[in-house]
Amino acid sequence: MDSEHTKVLLITDANPQSQLFVDYIKNEVDCSVGILPPEAYRQELSTQRIVLLIDADHVSEGDMHEWHLACMESPPRIMSVFNLKDEEHAMDIMRMLHIHGVFYRNDSISLICKGIGALIEGDFWMSRSLMTRLIDFYRHQQLSIFRPACGLTQREMEIISLLASGDSNLEIAEKLFVSEHTVKSHIYNIFRKIKVHNRIQAMNWAKKNLMTTPRLPLSGNKGGDIRRNHH
Repeated sequence: MDSEHTKVLLITDANPQSQLFVDYIKNEVDCSVGILPPEAYRQELSTQRIVLLIDADHVSEGDMHEWHLACMESPPRIMSVFNLKDEEHAMDIMRMLHIHGVFYRNDSISLICKGIGALIEGDFWMSRSLMTRLIDFYRHQQLSIFRPACGLTQREMEIISLLASGDSNLEIAEKLFVSEHTVKSHIYNIFRKIKVHNRIQAMNWAKKNLMTTPRLPLSGNKGGDIRRNHH
């Protein structure tokens, strides 16, 4: 994607330090860059593609939610957060908001610019470990939402999800650190609860009723690849 058609907006308090940051980004990324205060989420923005860099040190969680809503209502918007303390802090934010990019306090300016470039290109910018945790979070969230409706336990939900992915009993046992006999017992109970008689029927049931491969609530990734940073 052409950076000339994308604008980068730094959401933070305007001061000499943030202006230096903006000037550096302009030189490194070669695109239009501006600053908006944290409370400017109601401001009418241009219809061009925008990458938002939200300063976790100066933008409250409430204002982050407002920016998130503004992004959802007026695409194309790519939301990222910088000055995060660590991966735990990033997960806290990402459990609430749909974030494309994550930048930490100890990230160098050159690395941040590299990440901005990746966001402009339509990729995500976060570590593989963070993406794995995020996928796991949404997977368990989906299982927790659905479990009361079908009467399956958490363990049974995990097993039928793996079964629907094509895993054998032995593979399921190894992934869940249980015996193959335990897996067979769970599968028997699953068949009884969802009223099926074999693995094929169970797999079809799971594919119709479960999200076995969770989709992240993120958009803009042109090829499904995750750009890795140094974390």
